[in-house]
Amino acid sequence: MSGADEAVLRTKRLLLREISHQDYSELCAILKDLQVMWAWGHAFSDREVVAWINENIRRYEKDGYSYWAAVDVASGQIAGVAGVIKEKVEAKEYTGIGYIFKKAFWHKGLAFEAALACQKYALGKLGAKEVTAQIKADNTASIKLAEKLGMKARLEFVKTYRGQNIPHILYSSLK
Repeated sequence: MSGADEAVLRTKRLLLREISHQDYSELCAILKDLQVMWAWGHAFSDREVVAWINENIRRYEKDGYSYWAAVDVASGQIAGVAGVIKEKVEAKEYTGIGYIFKKAFWHKGLAFEAALACQKYALGKLGAKEVTAQIKADNTASIKLAEKLGMKARLEFVKTYRGQNIPHILYSSLK
């Protein structure tokens, strides 16, 4: 079994495993959808999807973790991606969690299920003392999810992405 076939985490309804280039088509259905990617401000191009896959593979090798494919156990489809990511805010490094889910899997509690598993993984297996989520200031759905995870708003900051200054809030939970 290759690394991309092995579960890193399992929840009641999801299997989280490493992303591979074989996931390209299913990841395009997520990352190229402007409605799904609105918090990023753009849908990815083919080239950006490949670069994103490569970046996650690089992070697995360097950090031991990154975004994972969140496979819906019932259907076998990739419902989204979720994971633990090293992130920086104002020159300070954090252990963050993130997720992006396909529209067909919205409003089913899967993002919360995946985010909770990632939060527990970071605090438990990785020994993080704090877990964060960088959330665009107007992303009310992600703010509600962070609060449901027990996270609190810690810091407001501006993230520059693709030449745009975008207000964000850093949410965190402590061990």
